[in-house]
Amino acid sequence: MESRFSVLNDTEDLQTDIENTLHFERSKTLFEEIRASLNNNDEEDRSFWRPVLPWGGVFTIKAGRKALSCIPLYVQIHLKNTCTIDGFLMILYVILRDNQGFRRELAVFLGKQFVEHFLYLMDSCDYTTVKMLWIWNRMSKRQYRSEVHQAALEIDLFGNEHENFTENLENLMSTVQESLCSNPNCPARFQDFIKTTIHISPPHELPHKDPIQSAVDEFFCPKLVLCSELRCDGLREFSQRVFCHGPPAFVILNMQQWKSEELSYVPYHLDLCQHRYLLEGATLFNKEEQHYSAAFQIDGCWMHYDGLRSDNLILLHKPPELLLLSSLVYIRASDR
Repeated sequence: MESRFSVLNDTEDLQTDIENTLHFERSKTLFEEIRASLNNNDEEDRSFWRPVLPWGGVFTIKAGRKALSCIPLYVQIHLKNTCTIDGFLMILYVILRDNQGFRRELAVFLGKQFVEHFLYLMDSCDYTTVKMLWIWNRMSKRQYRSEVHQAALEIDLFGNEHENFTENLENLMSTVQESLCSNPNCPARFQDFIKTTIHISPPHELPHKDPIQSAVDEFFCPKLVLCSELRCDGLREFSQRVFCHGPPAFVILNMQQWKSEELSYVPYHLDLCQHRYLLEGATLFNKEEQHYSAAFQIDGCWMHYDGLRSDNLILLHKPPELLLLSSLVYIRASDR
């Protein structure tokens, strides 16, 4: 189902309100507080002491400049079904805080100002503003429509987390695969196939090695297939798929086509384009509740984040039950 959006009359007002929240310094980052809670709490009670990125949110902004009253008017924007971005925002925060070298690298794709504001707002526990920052800064090009002129009182993010998050990472994970048809008369003999996300499919037959590594290898490997161009009987040769901008700081594997029985285990290491990647997190889908949650690791401890729960960040003693794997997130090992 597609997400439903309306837009605000004045985009500058919203951007100003977001920037106005950046007004004080914190002595300790949120990441440091979570790490301290893991180290200081008992083994049986390792939960974070306050909610992190609660589901939904209400964002208050000053009404547009055209308001007739001299008294400032305020509008409340209600956010709904934010789980499609919440889990990934939490994982992105952990990646940026736990891997100092990635900030400048990701700023090339996400923007330096966005990265700075994102980290500051997370450390300030201003979670609704964090979500509005992502929605306005990263999603506006794709989901907002300029022809809608009514004030937005509700933003409903119901839908798919890859549409709302992964596909809005610009060209971070862009890959290209060149192809050449053996038929010199082929109407499109030379072609480039560019993909901006890594959507891997389960193998048709159980491979001898890890199925996820095999599926990733299949996504990147060269191949020879019948040309699909109309009235062409040639063979199309595909080159090795490569990243357009070099190996990214992290990769997200879209696992939505996989069934639980097809995954005997999830590899902690992944070989990708001559680089080793380490498992950093995952997003999970509860089919009954139509709800996403996430898991990530800090100092070797795996945490489960679920924005709908009152204690929404807890130590993960065992994998959550009745959940399907939606995504796997790996970080490049050399810069950890």
